[in-house]
Amino acid sequence: MVNVKDGLAQLMDTEGCLGCCIVDSNSGMILGAAGGGAVNIELAAAGNTEVLRAERKTIKLLGLGDAIEDILITMGRQYHVFRPLAKNDALFVYVVLDKAKANLAMARHRVGAVEKELTIA
Repeated sequence: MVNVKDGLAQLMDTEGCLGCCIVDSNSGMILGAAGGGAVNIELAAAGNTEVLRAERKTIKLLGLGDAIEDILITMGRQYHVFRPLAKNDALFVYVVLDKAKANLAMARHRVGAVEKELTIA
């Protein structure tokens, strides 16, 4: 088990990671963040909370009876990956990656591994 600080540090060690955070999807507020730099991680997390909510609503309307494992947004220079916590799906891990430096498969694997070990106190 890892706490938020250690989990974020592990995510920042991912090749190409520009910033990461743990977000409350009910409010869009960040519980913890690391990195960011040129990326306003707080604003990005709040905005992508709406993406997560919309996808959950669509899944429910379609009657799919399934849950989101992760969501990937691919842009020209960045990947944005967010993954709800299995233990508390009101929270999600959000990671911004430099597309030129990141290995997407490895990054998704790392996000999943951290999510499984993360404990929120």
